[in-house]
Parts: sequence; C-alpha cells; structure tokens
Amino acid sequence: MIGISNLSKAFGPQSLFEGVSLQLNAGSRYGLVGANGSGKTTFLKILTGDEPASGGELTFPKNARIGVLRQDRFESDDQIIIDVAMMGDAHVYQALKEQDSLAESEHPDPHRIGEIDEILRAQDGYTLESRAAQILVGLGIEEHQLRLPLRTLSGGYKLRVLLAQTLVSRPDALFLDEPTNHLDILSIRWLEKFLIGFKGCAVVISHDQRFLDNIATHILDVDYATVVPYTGNYSAFVEQKVATRQRKETEIARVEKTIAEKKAFVERFKAKATKARQAQSRVKQIEKIEVEKLAPSSRRYPKFRFDTTRPSGKDVLEVVALSKAYGDKPVLQGAEFSVRRGERVAVIGANGLGKSTLLKILTDNLKQDSGAVNWGHETHVGYFAQDHKDQLTDPNQITLDYLWDTCPQEGTGFVRGILGRLLFSGDEVEKKLSALSGGEATRLVMSRLMVQKPNVLVLDEPTNHLDLESIEALVEALDAYEGTLLFVSHDRWFVQRLATRIIEIKKDGLNDFSGSYEEYLERQGDDHLDAEQVELRAKRDKRGKANGGEKAAKSAKPALERREREKRLRALPKQRDAVLEQITKVETRIGEIDELYGDPQFYVSTPNERIGELEREKSKLVRDQEKLTRDWERLETELSELSSE
Repeated sequence: MIGISNLSKAFGPQSLFEGVSLQLNAGSRYGLVGANGSGKTTFLKILTGDEPASGGELTFPKNARIGVLRQDRFESDDQIIIDVAMMGDAHVYQALKEQDSLAESEHPDPHRIGEIDEILRAQDGYTLESRAAQILVGLGIEEHQLRLPLRTLSGGYKLRVLLAQTLVSRPDALFLDEPTNHLDILSIRWLEKFLIGFKGCAVVISHDQRFLDNIATHILDVDYATVVPYTGNYSAFVEQKVATRQRKETEIARVEKTIAEKKAFVERFKAKATKARQAQSRVKQIEKIEVEKLAPSSRRYPKFRFDTTRPSGKDVLEVVALSKAYGDKPVLQGAEFSVRRGERVAVIGANGLGKSTLLKILTDNLKQDSGAVNWGHETHVGYFAQDHKDQLTDPNQITLDYLWDTCPQEGTGFVRGILGRLLFSGDEVEKKLSALSGGEATRLVMSRLMVQKPNVLVLDEPTNHLDLESIEALVEALDAYEGTLLFVSHDRWFVQRLATRIIEIKKDGLNDFSGSYEEYLERQGDDHLDAEQVELRAKRDKRGKANGGEKAAKSAKPALERREREKRLRALPKQRDAVLEQITKVETRIGEIDELYGDPQFYVSTPNERIGELEREKSKLVRDQEKLTRDWERLETELSELSSE
C-alpha cells in the first residue's frame, strides 16, 4: 500500500537513517521502535508529510485517506467534545454543518440540499455522530460528557478526544505516536481491539511492550542508521534481532580468524623460498576477503544509581484515616497503612480512585481533607510527579544549571558527570528545559534524585516517557536501591520486577497485600494491570449490577458442569501451546524468507520461478499466521473466562 524506496534523513552532518526500502501493506500493523533520538518520530513525520526526507521516494495510493494523531488540533476549549471528534471526518462534518445551515435558511437551495444528501449517503455521513460517540465512549469519555465543552476535560482526556478524532476519520493508513499515553487499562484494551480490526495500514510508536505484543504484526526497528522490518510482535522481534546480530558477529569472527591464520602463514613463510608462492597466494586471498562492518547500535542505556545519605528509622511512614474529595467526588476515604524501612510498595487500582492524589498528599504537594501523614525518624523523601514537567519550573533554565542548583557546592565536572550518565553529553547540557523531550525531562528529574540521595523514593508513573532501554536501566537501579520505595505504575513488567508489597486502592477502601505481584495475583485473582482481566471483571461487575448482585450474575450465564469445566481447563493450555508452537514455526519460516530477500545477490542469482514460489509461500504463511493468531486469542479468552468463573 505504501512504498518506501531508498529513503534517507539527515540533519546537517548527522544521518538518522538511509537506504530505507520497505512496503507497508493494508491489514498489517507496524510497531515502530527504537531508542529515543534514533529517528522514530522523524520517520513517522516523513510518512505523514510533516517532515521532508533528505532523499528517496515515498508513494501512496491515489486518494488514500491518512489519519494522524497530532496534539495541536484544538482551535478552542469552547468546542463541544463530540464535534471535535466528528471533525476527524472533515468532508462529512462540513457537509452536515452546511445541511444544518440550509435547513435554517428562509430560502434554501433545493439543488444544493440534494447534493449534500448525496454526499452524506455516499460517505455514510448520517452515522458520523454515532460513530464518533462510540469511539469516545470506548476511550473512556462518559456519555453524559459528549455535549460538554472541551474545557471540562483534563489534559489527558483532551488527548483522548484527539485520538478519537483521528480514528473517526476512516483512514486508509493510520499513524499514531504513543497513543496509549493517558489511557487507562480498559481504554488501551478498546484501542487494541480497534487496531486489530482495522483493515488499513497502521504504524504505531509505543514504549509499551505489552501493547506492541498485542497489536503488532510487524516491527520496524530504527537502528544501525536504517529501518529494518521484522515479522511478528515485539517479543518475537527481540529474539530475531538478537539472533541476527549474533549470527553476523559469529560470521565476522570466523572470517577474521581465517584472515589471521592466513596472515600468520604469510609472516612465517614469506622469506622461505619453498613456501613463497603459497605465501603470495595467501596474500591475494586475504585481499579478496571482505569483512562486514557492523554499524553501532543507537540503543543507549542510561546509568541510573540511587544512593542514600543515611538510613531512615525502621518505621518510615504512618497514614491515619486519610480522606480527600474533589467537590462532591470522594477519591480517598479513611485510608490507613504503614510502611517499614526497605519495603517496595506498589500502589495499584483503577483510574480515578486516588493513586496520584495519595502520593501528592504524602509528599505535601496536596492538602488532605482529614487524617494524618506521619513520616518516621530521619526520613528524607524524594518525589517524582506524574506531571513531572511541573518540576521543571523555569523553562529558560538550561539543563546543567537545573541540576547544579541542587548541589551548588560541587564542581562542573561532577554535575556534567551525572548528566553524562543520564545521556546528556556535549552541548546537550546547554539545552533549555522548555526544549526537552518527555524522556529527557524524566531523566533530568531523576538526576536530582540521584544527587539528593533520599532514603525514601515516591515515584508516580516514572516510566511514562522513557524508552524501553531506559525503563530496563531504571528497574536495575531501583532494584539495587537500599532505601524505601513507594510507587504508582501501570507497567506490569515494572511492578513485577520491583514490588515486595501491593496496596490496591478500591472504591470501598484499601487492600493491603504483603508479597510480590505474582503472589498477589495468585491470592487475589484480579490483575489490574492486565487488560483482558480488567475487561472480564468489568463485564462480570456489569452483569452483577443488572441482575441484582454477584450470585444473580453467575446464574445469568449457564454454568458448565464441574467435571466438564475442569476437563476443558486441562485441555485448553495444551491446545494453546500447540497453536503457539505452530505460530513460532510459521514466523521462523517467514523470517527465513525475509532474510533471503535481504541478500543483495538474491534477485540476481535466483530464478524467477523460485522467486514466485517464495512469494506464494510467504503469502500463505502470512494468512496462516493471522488465522493461528486468531485461534490463539480465542483460546486465551476462553481460558481466562473459565479460570475466572
């Protein structure tokens, strides 16, 4: 559908990528990944026409409709929410507005009325409002809010309206940059289903590994100064990339060993008359051997390290009868818990129940309505806010001075050293705070915590703007931290790696669980960070309300006989694993064919008949892969439903 030929992009002497030749097909969903600064967003902007390429060619089908998630489409906060979403289908929206205007006119033009009606019927225009409403509700906008002004929504929910506007546009190609930011679990799951059912071509940037695993059919990896396609989701890509790199390194090592052996022969026998001819032959052989040079990876790992000046007392925190409401909406009611030194406490729960509010109250960034927060002896608290750019108060201040203000007694070498560990090098330390990206701002705020050396870290969604490499580095540093950790995160992997205790905020109070996240799941059965589980639970809750409680909800659906259910539960994992094994085989074969295509000599040395056979084989494999994936999703859903009953 989209042809990319020899595409390149450079800013002055710095080349982001070159020689990129790809074909992006309808029905495929491409996860665009790479380190921050590698060129992911620039590549996406070239595809959308927002940024010119330095070279190469980009071709789209004639009259293709492009949907792009941008964050600057709002004209006024006074716009009605559903109108903003409907504007995504601009041609139809304008036709509807003109139809309304003609209806109110004293002397309407009947010919124009007929033309407008034809336009709306041809483009399914009369369903635009219902389509927009369905998408908005799916993204978590309440139905009663749809006709309210945009200003009534928070910044995160305004971005959901922009996402709805993009999806309403009925695009042939969809380009999304971090669409899951500011979405809760249920909205992410809705978006996953939308994308899985999308018939066009989708290119999505995301640092959410689980999201990419669920939606991606291919991965586009921006690395080594080019863009390399891989078949499969993110997890499959990681395995393929590592294996490919290892193969190349092994081959280079083998070639270098051969060269070394030939050079050794030459050095040993070049002066010996009986071996001179053989030595000269070796020299010619060495001259003909080409050693592939592997480009360095753009993946960079910051070096976070959180030390403590001194340990706190054993009793770190006591929260007593804490309550907070916004107007007539309570978010915390009588919360009570205590934290001991060295604990790693993950605060989880559905959106809107007060997780961030709790952390703001604990760090004295918000006043509670009632109750008390008592910090223990010798506690020194470091806080990372979810809206962490609010902690960068002076937009004109440069990065170097922001950190230096925290440690004015230190020399420039110390400050530059800390910033260098967090990937601020050279002139980057002179960058103004207003010019920092989300990931850079996160790393800079973390640099202050590294210098302050608090013995308690309170972190609210610290991974939101970090790339996958930075998230891994942050986990390693927090795992080694000797202080006390209290954090909120929707990143399931992050919570699994760090938490030694779970505090779940519920509508009726707190569920305080002492143990790891895996142990919490085994005991509690509910996974607030697993979209499938949250969705199933929401459906059960909805059925329960409609039928008068949990017992009525269970009786509304005919239960399987116990033996049959247990038999099915035993059989499903085997069926699922068999399907996964088939998927792996299919993906491996697709990867082998793609590797053949990537060989520069392939089309020169391979007969046309063989090329045709491979193309037909790959097409069948892709169809098989899609069917097997659907089978796997069906089995997983059935297994989840049976397990939860």
